[in-house]
Amino acid sequence: MKTPAGAWGLAALVLFTVPALCAENGIARLPREIFDVIPPAERVTGARGDIGVYQTACRVGPTANARRRIVDIAVQEWAMFGFEVMDVTNVETRIVPRGLVPESVNPLLPAPRIVPQFPRLGTLEDNPSLDTTIAGYWSATPEGARFIAEQNRAWNAQGGNAVNWVEPWSAAFISWVMCEAGLGEEAQFRRAAAHRVYVDQAIDARDGNAPDAAYAAYDAGEEEIVPGDLLCRSRAGTDYRDLADRRRQFGRGAATHCDVVVKMDAGASRVLVIGGNVFQSVSMTILPLTREGSRFPRPAGKDMIDDAVTIFAHLELRAPPIEPNALDNSPAIRSLSQPR
Repeated sequence: MKTPAGAWGLAALVLFTVPALCAENGIARLPREIFDVIPPAERVTGARGDIGVYQTACRVGPTANARRRIVDIAVQEWAMFGFEVMDVTNVETRIVPRGLVPESVNPLLPAPRIVPQFPRLGTLEDNPSLDTTIAGYWSATPEGARFIAEQNRAWNAQGGNAVNWVEPWSAAFISWVMCEAGLGEEAQFRRAAAHRVYVDQAIDARDGNAPDAAYAAYDAGEEEIVPGDLLCRSRAGTDYRDLADRRRQFGRGAATHCDVVVKMDAGASRVLVIGGNVFQSVSMTILPLTREGSRFPRPAGKDMIDDAVTIFAHLELRAPPIEPNALDNSPAIRSLSQPR
């Protein structure tokens, strides 16, 4: 695998210029007349310990129009949380990749491994100013009211005021992004508290059983990855390597996580994704790409680099592609260069 050169690109520019521009850690969402997104906090009422769901409805529009909004919404939330970035493209150059030396010598050498760089500028989920934002994400899921009530009980318990969110909210974040992007019909996107619900819908779509689904599932590298697509991995004891692994457990519970692709930088051998509840924030992760063993560039997995994230599913949005550097052209990023 080629070791990527230049680990940061635009993400570094953002990280090192934002602090002078923003209040606290992030920047405010753009006014709706500039970028028409209803803030998630407006979907709920009350404050910590007494939050209730006010709005459960979602925007509904053609899947063909959703790709750019998905990217732009995810980027704006990343900016609002403070531009937190985890770069895992840094592969130790002193390591000899597996297979390039005789087997008798290979065990004596460490395998290639990820050395993550993790600048933390972001605001974390325990910040009370984000209570209604995260609750707003939950409001876009069928289970949202129940989980918000559970969170209220945790906050109201003795010593509970500092409690983080009891339930992982990464799938709620993705659900809200799709809700606000216009994929409001369940036939388009099954919003849920668990990523595996809409992953299974995308598998059904691939098999021809969900004709109206916005996403269809492929193995990583099987199709070209484009901003607005989703990349999914397993976590917490689930060890999926590809779609076949998920198919064997189709419909069953599984610990998984998906992120929104916001920039495909094949020239620098990296893909930039944004997800919720990544290190308790809305964060960007920069993943290394490889062409080895696949038709299209794909994130390098554990089969190539120790500690790497194995993407078991690429969910391709059934919409026309947009430019690979959609992150750079998003309203939130372009606003950084505007006078304030």
